[in-house]
Amino acid sequence: MKRKGSFLSFCTEFPPSSGLNVCMSGSATSCEECILIHPSCAWCAQEEAKSQSKVIPTVRCDLTQSLQIRGCKAQFIEFPSSQTSILKSNPLSTKGSAPSQNEVTQIMPQKISVSLRPGDQTSFQVQVRQVEDYPVDLYYLMDLSLSMKDDLVTIHNLGTKLTEEMSRLTSNFRLGFGTFVDKNISPFSYTEPKYQNNPCNGYKLFPNCVPSFGFRHVLSLTDKVDRFNQEVQKQMVSRNRDAPEGGFDAIVQAAVCKEEIGWRKEAFHLLVFATDDVPHLALDGKLGGLVNPNDGECHLDKNNENSASTQMDYPSLGLLGEKLAENNIYLIFAVTRRYYVIYKNYTALIPGTTVEILDMDSKNIIQLIVNAYNNIRSKVELTVSDQPEDISLSFTATCQDGQPLPGLRKCSDLKIGDTVSFDVNVEARSCPKGAASQSFTIKPVGFKDRLEVTVDYSCDCGCTRAAQTNSSVCSSTGTFTCGKCYCEPGYLGSHCECQEGESGNNPLGACREAEGKRMCSGRGECSCNQCLCYESEFGKVYGSFCECDDFSCARHKGVLCAGHGECHCGECKCHAGYIGDNCNCSTETTSCLADDGQLCSGRGHCVCGHCHCSEPGAFGDTCEKCPTCPDACGTKRECIECRLFNSGPLADNQTCQRLCKDEIITVEALDTDDSAGVLCLYKSENDCVMKFMYSEHANGKSILTALKEPECGGGPDALMVLLAVVGSILMVGIILLAAWKLAITVHDRRAFAQFQNARCRARYEVVRTRLLPPSNENYNLQKANHNN
Repeated sequence: MKRKGSFLSFCTEFPPSSGLNVCMSGSATSCEECILIHPSCAWCAQEEAKSQSKVIPTVRCDLTQSLQIRGCKAQFIEFPSSQTSILKSNPLSTKGSAPSQNEVTQIMPQKISVSLRPGDQTSFQVQVRQVEDYPVDLYYLMDLSLSMKDDLVTIHNLGTKLTEEMSRLTSNFRLGFGTFVDKNISPFSYTEPKYQNNPCNGYKLFPNCVPSFGFRHVLSLTDKVDRFNQEVQKQMVSRNRDAPEGGFDAIVQAAVCKEEIGWRKEAFHLLVFATDDVPHLALDGKLGGLVNPNDGECHLDKNNENSASTQMDYPSLGLLGEKLAENNIYLIFAVTRRYYVIYKNYTALIPGTTVEILDMDSKNIIQLIVNAYNNIRSKVELTVSDQPEDISLSFTATCQDGQPLPGLRKCSDLKIGDTVSFDVNVEARSCPKGAASQSFTIKPVGFKDRLEVTVDYSCDCGCTRAAQTNSSVCSSTGTFTCGKCYCEPGYLGSHCECQEGESGNNPLGACREAEGKRMCSGRGECSCNQCLCYESEFGKVYGSFCECDDFSCARHKGVLCAGHGECHCGECKCHAGYIGDNCNCSTETTSCLADDGQLCSGRGHCVCGHCHCSEPGAFGDTCEKCPTCPDACGTKRECIECRLFNSGPLADNQTCQRLCKDEIITVEALDTDDSAGVLCLYKSENDCVMKFMYSEHANGKSILTALKEPECGGGPDALMVLLAVVGSILMVGIILLAAWKLAITVHDRRAFAQFQNARCRARYEVVRTRLLPPSNENYNLQKANHNN
């Protein structure tokens, strides 16, 4: 069925809308191509009237207002837009102790559908409220390696005390318990036969302990506090070989074994991880021959131990974060101060985690848990899962102060019961293949509540569904779709009225530049083997195949050919004095001349009318600034001389004013500690020393800070120098004599003392000989002498 109208007459009567728009670039040959150019583009599906006077083809892709001005009726304008539909929006709850836990709602809405046109945006608002008295499940996962033996004693009554504290925050609290050490294989644990049943065998400080194990689930979540205490008191520590522990293996099992642990769907999940050392990470297992990656599945056996501990590698941080998020678990690292920084870095990589410092004997564990819980409940952070690649999201948070915070998806310093909102902008960058529906999820970290978003893509035009094959509008040799004829192979023209090969035409088609190329370069229509080029608000499209235009050349800062050339068929033809692909490079060097007449102050090269400084430290429009250059002080010295003392080679007033434009500040004393400046000094004609500081300020000014007067010290007094030299010689001589005298005195005293000691010993021997009776041998000898 033909729809006759006045569209063609209006097209030729009214000019295109004022101002440039991307819709009329001429590249769209179908409605689908048009709506992909820009969100503001619309397509006119109204049938054009046949006219022998037609010279310029109909412009169908343009702004909606422009199409209406040309005579396209509103019902024929295809202009899909992005929109949002709310499918489910239950009101937010105020308390977690509702008659039915399934009624508790902490996020609103819960399900929406968005229809996106590529390049267009739509938005929706998400509200989140942390309800009061929400149930809490807390699983205490403890390191039972030997170094934690004191901590185990401390938590014997943890259940009772912790329940008392948590009862102030929630009326529905349950507690569970699990332990871990490390993989029971070498080199992580002791595997020799003598250590099989007692890894502490031969260890004098602690001779008895249980065999090593990966993860052991001890007690499912329960409100029976006494049972928790009893199970904790039964535990014994173990011993592993290396320092790191297998705690991350245990965290994954505690997270994914939902039924065994007893995680409730309608509860706040807390996993407390207590340890005093670093964890093993993915790939560490290769040291023990474990090449299979961790699969993130539950592997608890009949003994509630991880049966796959010695079969798979340790988990990665990515897997750990994924499993915690899937099961809405907040992880609290309770670690000693020595490893706080390490675990703090882990929290930046694993969403929904926090870290607290644990005392060496865990005596602060209760306050630690309460503080971490309050810290977690004081903030709301949104996460996105399964986000399609061609969808971009931007968030604006509105927290308690009511001020919008663009780019943020987190609110802090909240009280339980506070409501915060997030505005979410959604944009489709392109149409996926097949344009099938996709979905993603937005949820607060650690919440079971979530917002499900279904995305539909508006990549098709409604008029396409009403296509007419072999339409009489198209001379019965084409398909009439969206107001335009699409000819069968071998037929040409806006109404498929011509046939290739007729009247001796080129069998390849005179409207194609070469075989395989688009008809009229996609920027015109072929009417009986002649290209009629589209209009374009960017400029003129021309050429036998519409292959040329005067607007597709290179630009510089948005200006075609930098304003210094003409665009001819995609190539800039530069004016005299300019070169380059976009004519932005001037061949003039006047702008590179410094005040001293040198090109770039002799410190660089003039490229395209701008100085490129090659001297290290040089900068400025003409490389005139260079505090660190070897000649910096010499150059500025001439300005100091002419400006302050009217001397030097620049003493001529006009030359001094022209070349020396720096600000000069005179002071009584220089601050030589200024690291931003360079200290310069030179000797004046009267042998005085002139000092000044040369610095470049952030505002681009060169500052010279100089002394008001040169430093002129008097010459030395010859008599004083002579007296000083003589006095120094005398002083050295006296010191040497004193030292010699001291050495002689010490030597004499030592010799005299030795003499006195020898003299005393001699006297002692004489006295001793006289007082003691003679020995038998001497007596007999004396007697024999007497008889003789």
